[in-house]
Amino acid sequence: MTAEEFVRQLDDETREFLGRLAPDATLKPEVEGDLSVVNLLKIALKNEIEATEIAARWLVTTDDVDVKLALARQVGDEAKHYRMIADRLGALGFAAITFDPLSKGYGPLFQYLATLRTTVERVAAGQFTREAIAIVKNRQFIAFCEHAGDRETAALYRDVIEPDERHHHELGRTLLARFATTPEAQAAAADAARKTLELAEELQRTALATGGVHHAPGC
Repeated sequence: MTAEEFVRQLDDETREFLGRLAPDATLKPEVEGDLSVVNLLKIALKNEIEATEIAARWLVTTDDVDVKLALARQVGDEAKHYRMIADRLGALGFAAITFDPLSKGYGPLFQYLATLRTTVERVAAGQFTREAIAIVKNRQFIAFCEHAGDRETAALYRDVIEPDERHHHELGRTLLARFATTPEAQAAAADAARKTLELAEELQRTALATGGVHHAPGC
């Protein structure tokens, strides 16, 4: 198939899969335990720093200028998100400077992404798929914040973070159409995208089962 046909097919598969990422838990901010906007934003800090670093790693290991520029834009955006979330935590009474989001190490998805060596795999897994996941999860988080009465955090995600993630996804779509031009490249891209989705689903299921965590934002 052509690269454009492949991207459309992968997009359809991704959308279908993402329908399963909607958590079963209801929107209820006053739950028992630690589910709160503050603690969900701490998860967001880890997501953002990991997204910043993986894009930075890939940036310095590619020779393609368009890919470099796309990754540079993403590095800047994710770092900006980290600072804005840290500021929002400060306004909510939590000093983010005292928090190390990587104190327990990198997550399984970051570790998988770090193994990818080809541009087509990286674009498929990172910008195309991971950012599509982020869009869905951020919409869930926005709904959670609005239900909790935290309109400021909801606005931060709705007006700044989600549009950036959508832009990253669209950059990934453009680059994927450029690089996924052979059956071999398309197979590698599809495998990377599916593995990313599977890891995201597994991580969400584990977070819900072990910590009661749902509606956590993406990156």
